[in-house]
Amino acid sequence: MSEDIVEVSDDNFASVVKGSGKLIIDCWAPWCGPCRMLAPTFEALAKDYKGKVTFAKMDTDKSAKTAMSLGINSIPTLIFFNGGQQVERVTGVRPRADIENTMKRVFK
Repeated sequence: MSEDIVEVSDDNFASVVKGSGKLIIDCWAPWCGPCRMLAPTFEALAKDYKGKVTFAKMDTDKSAKTAMSLGINSIPTLIFFNGGQQVERVTGVRPRADIENTMKRVFK
């Protein structure tokens, strides 16, 4: 995982969400093909928006409790938080432009 991406787990989920203004969490699992397809795009965005938006990844297998509490039922799912509040959710592999457009809309 890139150094630009925070790893989220059941243990630190609440503190990461609370401590980050603009945050995108990629809910994924190692066995998920579409998740692996999205990873390079997510890592590139994390690098390009470093210092402006926090990018995080949560392995839904390792953090099943949090995944269940968030209602994750398909992966990959990107969850956008602004000021600690969930503001948007996108499921499936998306092109970079789609993710950036969502960021522009929810992180005004």
